[in-house]
Amino acid sequence: MILNRAERMLTRRYLLPGKGEGFIFLVASISLIAVALGVAALIIVMSVMNGFRAELFEKIVGLNGHAVVEGYDGRLSDWQRITAVARKTPGVTSALPFIETPLMATANGRFEGVLVRGMRVDDIRANKTITGNVLAGDIRSITPGSGNVALGSRLAETLGASPGSQITLWNPEGRSTVVGTVPREVTYTVGAIFEVGIYDYDKAFVIMPMKDAQELLLMGDQVGMIQIQTTNPDRVQQIIAPLQKVVQGKGFITDWRQMNSALFQALEVERVAMFVVLSLIVLVAVFNILSSLIMLVRAKTRDIAILRTMGASRRGMMKVFMTVGVTIGSLGIVLGVILGAIFLYFRQNVVNFIQAITGENLWDPSVRFLTDLPAKPDPIEVTAIILIALILSFLSTLYPAWKAASTDPVQVLRYE
Repeated sequence: MILNRAERMLTRRYLLPGKGEGFIFLVASISLIAVALGVAALIIVMSVMNGFRAELFEKIVGLNGHAVVEGYDGRLSDWQRITAVARKTPGVTSALPFIETPLMATANGRFEGVLVRGMRVDDIRANKTITGNVLAGDIRSITPGSGNVALGSRLAETLGASPGSQITLWNPEGRSTVVGTVPREVTYTVGAIFEVGIYDYDKAFVIMPMKDAQELLLMGDQVGMIQIQTTNPDRVQQIIAPLQKVVQGKGFITDWRQMNSALFQALEVERVAMFVVLSLIVLVAVFNILSSLIMLVRAKTRDIAILRTMGASRRGMMKVFMTVGVTIGSLGIVLGVILGAIFLYFRQNVVNFIQAITGENLWDPSVRFLTDLPAKPDPIEVTAIILIALILSFLSTLYPAWKAASTDPVQVLRYE
């Protein structure tokens, strides 16, 4: 809205408290703070929810790929041909064979269920999710025949293991004897400890060279799965569709949505629900703007009547009060964006501070999957939040501004 000099002067006058108008200024200040808190809450929650999804996706896909080809009995025959066909499929960037099976591990007199994953050495070293998160030891020590393995940090903590420690893996499909099947047990040395940041993985994974895993599981030259990466994870089903015929009768293909459908659907539902609920805070805040403007119009009725008799137009009075309301809302939005940015920057410090004061573990990774509070602000979402708050602030000014513009100066001055 373009204001002339007189209208700008009136706007500044009505934004600042006058004599006997302290209560109106207080209500307007509360409205500003309420808008700021509503906008900040929306930005913080949506950024954290986006961070959850992005962090989970990055780490889950980093270990499992966009899709997995798995044999029906845990063993994929003719995996070399399937891998070659997958690599030539348009949209597929890589196809990596690996072995994954649940076993039992013992160390220091402790027993724990683990998930053994056998990978080719080059694939282990090229996996940034693993190599980029090594806490202790050397991932380069994990080589075929070395007897070294890498453990997730939570698993190492549970077993009391550290680099150089010994752990024993038990394979129930061992050798047959006259008294039955004797489980196969092989002792390995912990060469490295890593932490990908997802609790379920860190508490279970044992990474070893594929040849060692094949020997432990008595699989010969077979593998259990093929991990597939694509150019576009959102189109993974269309990209891997040509592989269905090649895999038919030998195994099945599962993409990242199917592997983690419950988790990602729950995050999406919670994200939408939180946006709707927190939007109500902004709605309540603009009702405060509405009430403060109504009070201001009521207090300035005599002034408005005098201005009208001096030649002020209805349109000019509407612009003045609409500008006052939009200014309050805009200042609240700016403050809210600043508060949201500050909180997101220091989010983990805030969580740690609250935990230190309350003595409660607010961020238990066994419940929340991730070890740290993630955040990923989306510029489009932040812009949408700002626009929604601006539109609501503008709408809240319409009735008070119309009421001010419709003031009859004759009636007001007759009875004043």
